[in-house]
Amino acid sequence: MRVGYVRCSTAEQNEARQLKMMDDQDVEKVFLDKASGKNTDRPEFKAMMAFVRSGDTVIVESISRIARNTRDLLTVISSLTEKGVEFVSLKENIDTTTPHGRFMLTVFGALAELERESILERQREGIEIAKAEGKYKGRKPVTINKTKFRAVCTRWRAGEITATAAMQEVGLKPNTFYRRVKDLGL
Repeated sequence: MRVGYVRCSTAEQNEARQLKMMDDQDVEKVFLDKASGKNTDRPEFKAMMAFVRSGDTVIVESISRIARNTRDLLTVISSLTEKGVEFVSLKENIDTTTPHGRFMLTVFGALAELERESILERQREGIEIAKAEGKYKGRKPVTINKTKFRAVCTRWRAGEITATAAMQEVGLKPNTFYRRVKDLGL
């Protein structure tokens, strides 16, 4: 079976071009994620990996759609190979059934990782410049009602409510909740 994997980084990006490529390749089933490629923790990617069987071929528009760093890319390809699944990247013209294709896959994987690291470096540089100009101050701190927070924490510590219920009552996510508990010495 020819299985396609399509990924856009954000909900605003359009997957139509990639879907057209899948149609042109006579792909029978397409898995589509709208998520960052920084790791492989994507629902449709996981579903695709669980779905493919020996003899299938996974087709992507480019290797950057399936992985953004060499380690993840090689792990994905290794998993596919263990299952007897072929991998084809249209943009880079890579086919893992050939030694040349496997070599090129490694080279392009390294280039995708370099591109991702370059983007992050430019982002860090831009933030530093914005900070120096006073335009970037980071995320605004979450404000809480300390009296209510202390009361909820007292109930939580007494075992009257769970930590999850306490977080919901004060409207905080786990990291923020526990940091505030520590900061206030509760």
